[in-house]
Amino acid sequence: MQSGKPILYSYFRSSCSWRVRIALALKGIDYETVPINLIKDGGQQFSKEFQTLNPMKQVPALRIDGLIIGQSLAIIDYLEETRPTPPLLPQDPKKRASVREISNLIASGIQPLQNLSVLKQVGQENQLTWAQKVIASGFTALEQILQKTAGKYCVGDEVSVADLCLVPQVANAERFKVDLTPYPTISHINKTLLTLEAFQVSHPCRQPDTPPELRA
Repeated sequence: MQSGKPILYSYFRSSCSWRVRIALALKGIDYETVPINLIKDGGQQFSKEFQTLNPMKQVPALRIDGLIIGQSLAIIDYLEETRPTPPLLPQDPKKRASVREISNLIASGIQPLQNLSVLKQVGQENQLTWAQKVIASGFTALEQILQKTAGKYCVGDEVSVADLCLVPQVANAERFKVDLTPYPTISHINKTLLTLEAFQVSHPCRQPDTPPELRA
């Protein structure tokens, strides 16, 4: 690996890692990927080596500018502050508040409730029903909010952090076979965003650790 190039510790299917990959792509930041397989060998995130990088034992983690940053929104905030072009937060304080509301709704109110560590706790036979319930509950709220804030994307007509959170969460919903019919605004924005190159190159089906059968 080239010294000085940012290193993203990532898992192809991790929605939190996907958020960061989108941000890196939008900002044109060249980086190396170190895959951390959350399934293999009981989960590589639990290795002593990775725990020294991220004590929370989660992906993503980004090594950049002499720092190691965990938590996807913290990473995106750092990228926004140090590499502000193109901006991922609106200048207008009200729009900025909407972006943060949507981002946190997804990152705190939906995704953690259906991630791998929680699903292990609810038991194999309950996993699908549990995930569908928590995603549908969150999407019902999100749909109402987006009906007020959306333009072309989640908040107006510029891509923001909210969009970086939305697309991976819709992918999770599809993986858990959630009926998206009740959420036309979410579905429309997601479809529009997936036409953008940054969302395509960062997609789970195109990562170095994507299994051959899931590649596209």
